[in-house]
Amino acid sequence: MSEAKDSRLARRERQVMDILYRLGEASAQEILEAIPDPPTYSAVRALLSTMVEKNLLTHRKDSRRYLYRPAISETKAKRSALKTLLTTFFEGRPEKLVAALLDPSDQQLPPEEIEKIRRLIDEPDPK
Repeated sequence: MSEAKDSRLARRERQVMDILYRLGEASAQEILEAIPDPPTYSAVRALLSTMVEKNLLTHRKDSRRYLYRPAISETKAKRSALKTLLTTFFEGRPEKLVAALLDPSDQQLPPEEIEKIRRLIDEPDPK
């Protein structure tokens, strides 16, 4: 499978990817119906075409319509988005992200969530 040309997704592209990760496969009409504050049908079709060109989606013909699927795994997309988040807001340093999540002025995590984070940190890397 070829790589996506750009790991940064526009807002509508993220919405489409979220819909397709949830549904697995969908037509342009089904995507249109699932998008919050949807654009026109032709705008969705143009967006899907662009996303296919960027290797973000694949499609297949089913009778008179095309069905679209993500071309990259959800895990890979999440890692790419997280990497962009880290680079943009946290100087590429995961500890700054964790510190922001644990900042008591922003939110209080319940003890069970803190324990889950500790277990994740203590687990050996599955590589």
